[in-house]
Amino acid sequence: MPSQPIEDYALIGDCHTAALVGRNGSIDWLCLPRFDAPACFAALLGGPEHGRWLVAPVKEPRRVTRRYRPGTLVLETTFETAEGAVRITDCMPMSNGRADVLRMVEGLRGRVPMHMELVMRFDYGSIVPWVRREDGTLVATAGPDTLKLRTPVKTHGRQLRTLAEFEVSAGECIPMQLSHRASHLPARPPQSPRKLLEATERQWKEWSARCSYRGRGKADVLRSLITLKALTYKPSGGIVAAPTTSLPEEPGGVRNWDYRYCWLRDATFTLNTLLLAGYTEEAGAWREWLLRAIAGRPADIQTLYSVTGERRVDEYELDWLPGYEGAAPVRVGNAAARQLQLDTYGELMDTLHLARRAGLPPRPHAWRIQHALLDFLEKHWADPDEGIWEIRGPRRQFTHSKVMAWVAFDRAVKSVEQFGLDGPVDRWRELRDTIHARVCREGYNRKRKSFVQCLGGSELDASLLLIPQVGFLPPEDPRVKGTVEAVRRELSRGPLVWRYQTATGVDALPPGEGSFLPCSFWLVDGLALVGRRAEAEALFERVMALRNDVGLLSEEIDGATGRMLGNFPQAFSHMALVNTVRLLGLSRQRIERFSRKGERLASAPQASDGKARAAKASAAPARKKPRS
Repeated sequence: MPSQPIEDYALIGDCHTAALVGRNGSIDWLCLPRFDAPACFAALLGGPEHGRWLVAPVKEPRRVTRRYRPGTLVLETTFETAEGAVRITDCMPMSNGRADVLRMVEGLRGRVPMHMELVMRFDYGSIVPWVRREDGTLVATAGPDTLKLRTPVKTHGRQLRTLAEFEVSAGECIPMQLSHRASHLPARPPQSPRKLLEATERQWKEWSARCSYRGRGKADVLRSLITLKALTYKPSGGIVAAPTTSLPEEPGGVRNWDYRYCWLRDATFTLNTLLLAGYTEEAGAWREWLLRAIAGRPADIQTLYSVTGERRVDEYELDWLPGYEGAAPVRVGNAAARQLQLDTYGELMDTLHLARRAGLPPRPHAWRIQHALLDFLEKHWADPDEGIWEIRGPRRQFTHSKVMAWVAFDRAVKSVEQFGLDGPVDRWRELRDTIHARVCREGYNRKRKSFVQCLGGSELDASLLLIPQVGFLPPEDPRVKGTVEAVRRELSRGPLVWRYQTATGVDALPPGEGSFLPCSFWLVDGLALVGRRAEAEALFERVMALRNDVGLLSEEIDGATGRMLGNFPQAFSHMALVNTVRLLGLSRQRIERFSRKGERLASAPQASDGKARAAKASAAPARKKPRS
């Protein structure tokens, strides 16, 4: 059976884990009880035999439409058939301590024959559970996991699958509820499916009502914010990059990675996105996750962690899964966790600086952690590293890594100047100036009139579009304008922007990958910042048109077919969307003011004076005088 296109999936979740629901009515991916747990539905990376839950009309529908209920993650899929119409409403109730998938099958017109196929396979499709009936429910157990199906529909087993055939008439609603629990724990008492659905919709609407963003494109921003909320692990505040693993970055290729973890690199974009919309509670929870995760020796900091901050995310392959459309290997874990990525230190410093500016309740120990990070970075900023793109080849002197090292010391200086924090500010200023001079001297290629991927090199890299956004150089600088134009000319085609030329072998992987959606938004930003506003607006509309029918974005787009590639939905793409909408809504005067201050251009507004004074007072624990 051919795989569904990635863009044909929609997301449901409960802020502990998430599922992908296809346009054909099949849930093909679900990890329980949390994002990085083994999947019980893994058809996404194989076939139906690896686990799925299909509910759909028996006959091929004439038309399928779907939408999220406004302000929620409650999905409605409507099937139009020759016999009538039926709507399936899917959600995962946001209940503490429970893990449920709720499917409500509602007749809209006529009488529609339906069928259900439930294939439960634990541990990524490798374990067939023992299935039994218990008090009118279906119970499946293997090792630590138990699934229980509750539905009034009569089911039967065949070839290790649970099947049902039924009809639904206009006005009739048939519930189906699948619940997960640890197999050693007693079953929880059943709850009314209708009440669970109503509570889930109400909770999402209440959360969405807290959104304080009032600028352009609010509906688009809110849909991205809901997606980011769905990718949040509520108990810890961590936000995963995506709920999936091994969706390929090239059709049939080997660039297949596990994104069910939390990346430090996403920290500033994440915090800023939440603060822009007024979600200070979620922003605070993310900062607390961040501080817990990085606690310890600076030399031991990883680029990514589990949703609870665990460090062991060792990478291995699942050889029994053929991969999405044959793209193997399927990987679990991510070896990039052990890489040296110097830009991460800049992102951490920028994030905690942003938190102070925004008035989040201060954490005095955070500054001590930052001191330790800066001491490490002072010794290692000039080292080669694997960089923002997590190359699997030899370490290089990546220009973007040096820019972000500059950001680290720049934010340290600003923290002393703006918040009265203690630190060797003169030394930090000197380091900041030294790094800036080296980047401008060796990271800029005069012949190409552009910043380049590596110091002393000549290849382009779309990450350098971020140079004006982080305050390294003002947008009006000719070197910034040249870099924007070079990326537009050589790394883009229409709305698609590639990270770099993979044919150079810089990443030690076979050449070829899709365009990277965050880079498309970064090019929009760059064009707007250098004064090419009409081009930026036109490109923005084309990039927004790349979303699927329910407003979701993957990591990449196949330049040949226009199909989505990479893990889905991708938090980084949605963060970039919100950042771009924010930036396009700023006046030229405000952009110039931010630029003069050397702050991130699309950052959340600074806290009010009173709040800022309180943050300043609390952030500066007893000190005699600044060290220099």
